[in-house]
Amino acid sequence: MYSVVRIPAFNDNYLWLLKNELNLAAIVDPGDAKPVLKLLQEQNLELKEILLTHHHPDHIGGVQELLEHFPDAKVFGPDTKRFSMVTHPCTQGDEIKLSISDMSFTVISVPGHTIDHIAYYSKPNIFVGDTLFSSGCGRLFEGTHKQMLTSLKQLSELPNNSQVYCAHEYTLANSTFASHVLPNNSAIETFKTSVQLKREKNQPTVPTTIAVEKSINPFLLCHTNELQIAIKDKYKLQLQPSELETFTYLRKWKDDF
Repeated sequence: MYSVVRIPAFNDNYLWLLKNELNLAAIVDPGDAKPVLKLLQEQNLELKEILLTHHHPDHIGGVQELLEHFPDAKVFGPDTKRFSMVTHPCTQGDEIKLSISDMSFTVISVPGHTIDHIAYYSKPNIFVGDTLFSSGCGRLFEGTHKQMLTSLKQLSELPNNSQVYCAHEYTLANSTFASHVLPNNSAIETFKTSVQLKREKNQPTVPTTIAVEKSINPFLLCHTNELQIAIKDKYKLQLQPSELETFTYLRKWKDDF
């Protein structure tokens, strides 16, 4: 068994450290090495693995410094040329073993935010980087709307009790947008209120679960009549949009919000 520790970084990032009772550790998306090294030293942990979901600096910026302290650490990441630090390249469906657990982690390809973005799943935990946020999803910097929608649907098909570890504390802004888009959705309103209370106390809102996200995340509701009508009205469309069209307009709405 392993536990997951939240390490705040920058303004709103979360780095996720996985550790076991043998004082072995892995870190997901270490954009900043300093808070990771501080925790490793405080808890006398040995870093064995580094897991990368995508190439943005706030997710990989601390890798080289960590390797200076732990040169034997394995680095897992997307199997593309821009990940020069990766020692164990990963693609869709790969099963990887980490020192912190007897259970393997399954690699899931989730392009959209970036073209080679991946996630790591070991029941019940899924580390999703910037693909799925609580009440939201990542911006499309490289992938297409179709790719991102497919990635989100793939994640939504995981078991409802799956714990979703995303990399940013964006939930308050995301739930505010969700409430704006679907003002008559009681589940979203209740969720937004709970998020506001947590943030007022400076409490984190993640991890979330797949079950929660399927009920309150508009980007996972693009198949619903409720959201499609909202998009139709917002953009004065003649016909009710398809699921993909709904997602495309919704992403634009969020980008402009």
